[in-house]
Amino acid sequence: MSNTALITGASSGIGMEFARVHAGKGGDVILTARRADTLEALKAELETEHGIKAHVFAHDLASAGGADALYQDIKSAGLEVNVLINNAGFGGIGAHVDRPLDNEQEMIDLNIKALVTLTHKIAADMVALGKGKILNVGSTAGFMPGPQQAVYFATKAFVNSFSQAIDQELRSKGVTCTVLAPGYVETEFAARSKMEGTPLAKNGATARSVAVYGYNAMRAGELVAVNDPKLRFGVNWLIPLLPRRLVLKMTQKMQTPKTN
Repeated sequence: MSNTALITGASSGIGMEFARVHAGKGGDVILTARRADTLEALKAELETEHGIKAHVFAHDLASAGGADALYQDIKSAGLEVNVLINNAGFGGIGAHVDRPLDNEQEMIDLNIKALVTLTHKIAADMVALGKGKILNVGSTAGFMPGPQQAVYFATKAFVNSFSQAIDQELRSKGVTCTVLAPGYVETEFAARSKMEGTPLAKNGATARSVAVYGYNAMRAGELVAVNDPKLRFGVNWLIPLLPRRLVLKMTQKMQTPKTN
């Protein structure tokens, strides 16, 4: 019986750990990201350590047609996706009008457009099979507006909402969709997003712990998975009750680098 997981953004961080978790349970993997050399190294590691089959398709999912090309590669290879883990994404610190528009639009293309495209195509295949698991990596950022990361927070709000709606639509057809909403995680994300030195970028969870938590939640068919109990309480019971202006000010402060 096929047990193949497609993992986007598999060349580092949480994505790489998702691949290790799934392979460790005996499942084959389809690995995608931009860095082919890193994916090939991960492929060799997983096949050697776990005796599974790993497939590598290097794509820039933020580029026009990137997600469509990945799907076509998968179909051409005759592969069946039983688990879809939409992990690829990035953020970026700074006021929206000060950031390059191209970068903001690329963020939307990766965090939203690629995720929607792969979900649409692969979920349809899962429905035809009558079973499947989807895990979309959102963020606790998706539960609030995010001054200094306006577009990133908004993309994750989309992922949080979209994932829950997809689960409701497909659960009766044998397909579940879980949204993983972690807080800060110690990965390359902080460096790429230029978050180093901000109050938010400290005491983060490990990529491994977040991947394990999210993977188990997906397997259990949970709807929303927040790995940190304190954050879970905050986004569910505290932030919704606070005045909007206070939430905005708090979020902006957390994402502003401290000055000496």
